[in-house]
Amino acid sequence: MQRTPANAPQAAQALMLVTDLQQRFAQGLESLSREFGNEQLFQPVEWFRDNGRHGGGIRLETADGALFGRGSVNVSQVHYDDNPAKALGSATAISTIIHPLHPLAPSVHIHLSWTEMKNGNGYWRLMADLNPSHENPQATTQFMAALKQASPKLFDEAKAQGERYFFIPALERHRGVAHFYLEGYNSGDAQADLDLATAVGQAAIDTYLDILKHALSNAPAATPEQQQTQLAYHTLYFFQVLTLDRGTTSGLLVHDQNDVGILASIPAYVDKELLNAWISNMQSPQDQLLTALITTLPANSPCLINETVKQNLANVVRKHYTIYPQAIAMQASGNIIPPTVNNHR
Repeated sequence: MQRTPANAPQAAQALMLVTDLQQRFAQGLESLSREFGNEQLFQPVEWFRDNGRHGGGIRLETADGALFGRGSVNVSQVHYDDNPAKALGSATAISTIIHPLHPLAPSVHIHLSWTEMKNGNGYWRLMADLNPSHENPQATTQFMAALKQASPKLFDEAKAQGERYFFIPALERHRGVAHFYLEGYNSGDAQADLDLATAVGQAAIDTYLDILKHALSNAPAATPEQQQTQLAYHTLYFFQVLTLDRGTTSGLLVHDQNDVGILASIPAYVDKELLNAWISNMQSPQDQLLTALITTLPANSPCLINETVKQNLANVVRKHYTIYPQAIAMQASGNIIPPTVNNHR
């Protein structure tokens, strides 16, 4: 089975970029693991869209190691070059989440994607956010300073959009402490936009690697209190991804051929009791979504989120939005709501 690439030149350039960033990040993370004496490799897992006829992707993933509890660096490209009925030409992306094992080492999420329509219009989606369970203000400043240097003219807009997107109304707090998000971006200069995506991706990756190295170099043995705080934060991460994250929901609604990869951002363990405590904060019908997600989790808490659980969670999300399609409007957004789901269908 082979994955066919998209025909459009900009899609090819985008695929080259995200593949380079994937290797840059995975190799940097593996190098750190060797430096700290616990080598942890990222193994390739390939998936195919319609048996590869419409592309697919490859993710580099790791789990349950001495350094990373969960880690995924996922690159994908789907396209409909052979289907004139589809408005979408192609979508090319890197989406990565790293959840270190030590509570004082922050998680990170980075997403860069190029979406191109059949009519020639296209746009970039650039996201980077630092997600510590225990904030280090110096690391927060370092992460945002690097993104500002990579995108000085657009930084204020990206910061504002990110803070809007990652706000959780039901809990009146943000997911993460440093947010950068540009949605639907196209300046009209294709090379300049590619350069921007490259600069943002490299800055987010390299700065996070430096932050992670410093966090692990100075970290004492984790205390039970620190581990409990990390579990609570991972639970909040789970909550935001499955009830608010528009990108995750769109990916699950478009197709069911990469559910485990789309939900690779979910941490290894979550607190079921804490999730139950948040049901009363939810508006209808999202309270029903959270209840159904909790019911799907293993009986014991903390709950291990393995691949079987991820598949079941994906099915819950699809079923919910089939019954309540209007609830998609309750998903998070920046200044622009992309029509991704409708364009794929």
